[in-house]
Amino acid sequence: MINYYKYLPVSKEDEKWGLCVVNTGYTQVEAAGFYPPKNHPAHHYFNWNAGRILNEYQIIYITRGKGIFESDSCKQVEVKAGTIIMLFPGERHRYKPDSKTGWDEYWIGLKGEMIDNLVKRNFFKPESPCLYIGFNEDTFNIFNGIIERTKHENAGYQPLISGAAMHLLGSFHSIIKQNSVECESKEVIINKARLLFRSNIAEDFSPELAAEKLQVGYSWFRKVFKNHTGLSPGQYYIQLKIERAKSMLNDPGIPIKQISNDLRFESYSYFSKLFKKRTGITPSEHRKKAQGIISNDLSLTTKQLSDNTKRYLVS
Repeated sequence: MINYYKYLPVSKEDEKWGLCVVNTGYTQVEAAGFYPPKNHPAHHYFNWNAGRILNEYQIIYITRGKGIFESDSCKQVEVKAGTIIMLFPGERHRYKPDSKTGWDEYWIGLKGEMIDNLVKRNFFKPESPCLYIGFNEDTFNIFNGIIERTKHENAGYQPLISGAAMHLLGSFHSIIKQNSVECESKEVIINKARLLFRSNIAEDFSPELAAEKLQVGYSWFRKVFKNHTGLSPGQYYIQLKIERAKSMLNDPGIPIKQISNDLRFESYSYFSKLFKKRTGITPSEHRKKAQGIISNDLSLTTKQLSDNTKRYLVS
């Protein structure tokens, strides 16, 4: 995982929507690593001794590792993987990963009357900023979807990601309500495994390592996972990589060999053979097909514009 963050411009029109996403990002902190990372923006930087006060809300999802958190309204608590940390404007806070484990965090920053109203009605409280939801794939996908859309800032993206952020708030609030006392079960283990596979899609990871991290026997894990999903853990992980490869192949600026390397396939030839086995075409053919579709769409759009212009001139 390559660390990423982005602070977003917000227009007056965006503010009228009622909820704005002002920043997003994800950070992987290894054991004994610096936190926050040295390249963290100065306007949001903090250290453990001084803490920090923000003028926005932030929602942080810890997907790996553990650490500690405390704020003006909350005594120091342990944060484990699967925890949502909510930061409130005007509330001094500080948090950090355990030096023995590090952690992975995904976050979004929010402003607007919608989230203000939720806090005023006590749906979210500064006294309870750490909310354990477990390893939830849907929540992870919402975070990841918001972050991915901020990388391009296409027209109209702000209301779109703000709507997703509202969905996110409702999603983990619902999880907390439904699972106030969540017990370990087969489904929880499967969800944890799915999140581990997605979080490590571009790493040297394996189903055996997933079982080890989940502290379960591999044979049991493989059987339960396949019964639940219809795929063995290894096949599921490979399918995730193939789907990510398809997405990357749609960008002609990324060399195919780089895609193979970035997704940690053992060799380019293995990647090419596996891709064809799974999709029926080679990576090169997939790229050509994708570009052909884009070209056809552009041609069609040009023709439609031309036809509309002719009709306008005739009328």
